[in-house]
Amino acid sequence: MSSNTRLSRAYKNAQTLIFDDSSKFIFFSDCHRGDNSFADDFANNRNVYFHAIRHYYKEGFQYCELGDGDELWENLHFKDIFEAHKNVYQQLREYHLKNRLHMIWGNHDMVYKDPNYVKDHLGSYFEPIDECNKELFKDITYHEALVLKHRDTGQQIFLVHGHQADWWNYTFWRWARFLVRVLWKPLQVWGIADPTSPAKNYKELIKVERRIKKWMLNNEKLLTIAGHTHRPRFAVPGEIPFFNDGSCVHPRSITGIEITNGEIVLIKWHIATKEDGTLQIVRVVLEGPKKLQDYQ
Repeated sequence: MSSNTRLSRAYKNAQTLIFDDSSKFIFFSDCHRGDNSFADDFANNRNVYFHAIRHYYKEGFQYCELGDGDELWENLHFKDIFEAHKNVYQQLREYHLKNRLHMIWGNHDMVYKDPNYVKDHLGSYFEPIDECNKELFKDITYHEALVLKHRDTGQQIFLVHGHQADWWNYTFWRWARFLVRVLWKPLQVWGIADPTSPAKNYKELIKVERRIKKWMLNNEKLLTIAGHTHRPRFAVPGEIPFFNDGSCVHPRSITGIEITNGEIVLIKWHIATKEDGTLQIVRVVLEGPKKLQDYQ
């Protein structure tokens, strides 16, 4: 099966969400939340990430995670990840209770395509203090892809992780997971990167982006937001409208994409130093904003 077929199937089966110019969305992906061990790339940015998602919740945003939120290649059980970053999941639960949480699975959390797995592992958690199970993400649904459709203009935005354009990480993800667990996780502690990951292999990254853009050209240049490669991308009006929200495992920063007031913008959250030497978490605009209508 070709990458074009996989992307077309994901688009055809995607759930549609209606939005308008008053809607507010934040897109993050590739958080790779781990167990807080030396191999947990997310641990360095967890305070920045937690501050960001709490800010967006207070501001009324809907949270969209475009895959690889949980690192389930290096880690066997979601329970270990939950215990390491419990405050993060409790904040995401607040989004879920308000119907403002939209989750897409990627190659590193591809087990979430099984509704029974999601129900068994994410539906509830054991609280040692109260010695009982408590509700976490009741009835949550993970998607392969989503489509945002503008209520007034009919413009569509295709949301997908992007590993559909990466045959190894889509078709042979179980083999890739095995290699990461037994080989690359121990080597990662020593600073040796996994060469099969497009995020750490520039040539593979370019191939993945090229395949997605080729699919877009065959589908009326449908505005697409993806993750997977960890490389932030922001299209200029007139170009192929391919966007990538980057990742939450950049060194000392996280990147994402916002949609507000009918505009799209690429942002970064990081820790900055004030003149008095104290630290603060700040939001920086990297590119944009641009009107969504400019990409029709």
